[in-house]
Amino acid sequence: MALSNRAAIVLAAGMGTRMKSATPKVLHKVAGIPILAHVLAAARGAGAGRIVVVTAPAQEDVRSFAKAQGAETAIQERQLGTGDAARAAASALADFDGVLIVTYGDHPLFLAETFAASFAAQEKTGMAIVAFESQGKAYGRVLTDADGLLDRIVEYKDASAAEREITLCNAGILAADAKEFFRWAANLGNDNAQREYYLTDIPALAKKDGVACAIVTADEAQMQGVNSRAELAAAEAAMQTRLRSRALDAGVGMVAPETVFLSADTVLEEDVQIGPFVVFGPGVTVRKGAEIKSHSHLEGAVVEAGAIVGPFARLRPGAQIGAGAHIGNFVEIKKAVVEAGAKANHLSYIGDARVGAGANIGAGTITCNYDGFDKHFTDIGAGAFIGSNSALVAPVKIGDGAFVGAGSTIAKPVAGDALALTRAEQKTSPGWAKEFRTRKKAERAERSKK
Repeated sequence: MALSNRAAIVLAAGMGTRMKSATPKVLHKVAGIPILAHVLAAARGAGAGRIVVVTAPAQEDVRSFAKAQGAETAIQERQLGTGDAARAAASALADFDGVLIVTYGDHPLFLAETFAASFAAQEKTGMAIVAFESQGKAYGRVLTDADGLLDRIVEYKDASAAEREITLCNAGILAADAKEFFRWAANLGNDNAQREYYLTDIPALAKKDGVACAIVTADEAQMQGVNSRAELAAAEAAMQTRLRSRALDAGVGMVAPETVFLSADTVLEEDVQIGPFVVFGPGVTVRKGAEIKSHSHLEGAVVEAGAIVGPFARLRPGAQIGAGAHIGNFVEIKKAVVEAGAKANHLSYIGDARVGAGANIGAGTITCNYDGFDKHFTDIGAGAFIGSNSALVAPVKIGDGAFVGAGSTIAKPVAGDALALTRAEQKTSPGWAKEFRTRKKAERAERSKK
């Protein structure tokens, strides 16, 4: 629950040049959603009622995304360091009277629990940072005093040889009273190797004012920032491990969890069974007892209790699979409702349609939903039977209990309990095949003499 006295500043002004991409670093996706979305969700989960995302001047797309997520934005006019970026949010939070956290926008694995612990620790001492144990050379070192509070933070490139041996590292998360924070940020200096204004210097300024800084420890797994394609892939792998573990703990069965890929918002209820090599895109919910068989791909879909999907099935956005329904191999469902107990077991496309309860869709059936300009709807009634290799030319309605004969092209309504056929009449010529073979052999023999 968001709290009115908690806020967050998310630093997202980095250009991400190592990504070698036209897409801003924080908009690259991990588990199906932008990195920045993970950070915003964690901040809100910790109670941040207001969030300000700090961007570079040219990052209009980042600002647009942040605003769409309910965050405010601020601009860091020049790249002068993390401290300068944080104080760029001062105007946006000028009317805010409470506690804020400052964090990075390119760390998709931060947890709400870590941010919440930072808020809680700040209440006791006046300031808090997050630290973790690591040998990494990219991290600033955290030096503690005799009471276990923060003495100072030293950036790795500014650290002495002895300081670099310290394994307690700075995570880049700081919690402080908002008005005090901006006062300290305004007094930052840049007397360092990079001539930048460091966020890590703020605890030293607070200490001079008699404000102690607590240290919240977290695991290193949360601290994976993304600055390159390789780091993006590593963050994705770590996120997938986390999401799979959560699903297994919640009672989801997976034959080969390391092959299953989930999105951040995937909802899997208990007793769902997932086969190998299943991919869940954004917006998928699978209810109790449903089974998703191997090599299926789902996005923007709902699968109700007891339904079976796959193997090799594709559910596209808008697919709604009813309780006990069957969607089999090489079946694609798009923006269609397949009601309870209906079956489309193989080799079919159902788009912009309703398939009524208990209906059966034969192999090779397609709904011809697109006329080259517009999409049209197909309504298949409850208990209807659609024979194999049928084409239903939308808009069209098949009544309850109707039969469509195999190989038919249906472009007009079919009444309930009726039979519709569009096959040509079968004709049989006795002996034709034997005569054909005899003639062809004679022709071949004649050619071979020449």
